[in-house]
Amino acid sequence: MLRRVAVTMLLALAGAAPALAQDWPTKQVKIVVPFGAGSTPDVVARIIADGLGKKYPGSVFIVENKPGASGNLGTDLVAKAAPDGSTIGISIGGPLAINTLLFANLPYNPQKDIAPVTQLITQPSALAVNPALNVNLVADLVKLLKANPGKYNFASIGTGSLSQLVMEAIAIKSGTKIVHVAYKSSPDAILAVIRGDAQMACMPAISVLPQAKGGKVKMLAVSTAKRSPYLPDVPTLKESGIDVDADAWMGLIAPGGTPKPVVDKINKDVVAIIKAPEVREKLGKQLMEPVGSTPEEFRARIEGEIARWGPVIKAANIKVN
Repeated sequence: MLRRVAVTMLLALAGAAPALAQDWPTKQVKIVVPFGAGSTPDVVARIIADGLGKKYPGSVFIVENKPGASGNLGTDLVAKAAPDGSTIGISIGGPLAINTLLFANLPYNPQKDIAPVTQLITQPSALAVNPALNVNLVADLVKLLKANPGKYNFASIGTGSLSQLVMEAIAIKSGTKIVHVAYKSSPDAILAVIRGDAQMACMPAISVLPQAKGGKVKMLAVSTAKRSPYLPDVPTLKESGIDVDADAWMGLIAPGGTPKPVVDKINKDVVAIIKAPEVREKLGKQLMEPVGSTPEEFRARIEGEIARWGPVIKAANIKVN
């Protein structure tokens, strides 16, 4: 009798899985962005919302900005939402990986409370220097830094940010010492380099490119493992002799416990949107390449980031709380 009940339950669950996927989207789906309106994650979220709205005209897709705490607030909102597909969100490497190494008490556990859906995009960072340094290659910069340990500053967008971690990794790999100065935003940090308050920074390439074109900074390298298709003439750090690679990526997440059929359906729909030619063109204007990974690949990417940056954070003694 018990065996018959168990078999009946299994059959019922198997039949429910496709139905769950068919039920998504609900009448209203909230897409949470852990940064302010106009930020890069916000731009991507609105592209996705527009695409989903066209595909499912009977549903409403609302972008809700929840900035604060280095992206933790918005990510926590998704983590604590009902796991039924009515709330999904954009997040980045900080809240999903790096912050687990920096914050003693995160309000959520990315491994348990977050269901990765797909890595959406990858975006290069660029190593930029003040022209007054008179360096044209990464090797020139390293030579200058070695001759003057601790003399020069680098700007970042905050303690523990990718912009700090990449520069710390460069210093570690090259055997140099550079002083960190944190600023509130990318524009503030790149302005500090232009003014000479800091002499270098590794910032999202989209914030560096206009200044480089205007001759206000020099772009020496990109931080990605391979050259960006949007900056084909700019070498990578690895090509330049520094064994560091990093990219500013973002992904789509759902609350932990969201049924796999729902996660898979969201994945299929969103990947189709970001890989569409017209969306690829929009993303390209922000120097972003669409990725569209599986949930499992995205989970592996998050875990890889933790493994990558843990030793750098320890070696540089970076602490937030």
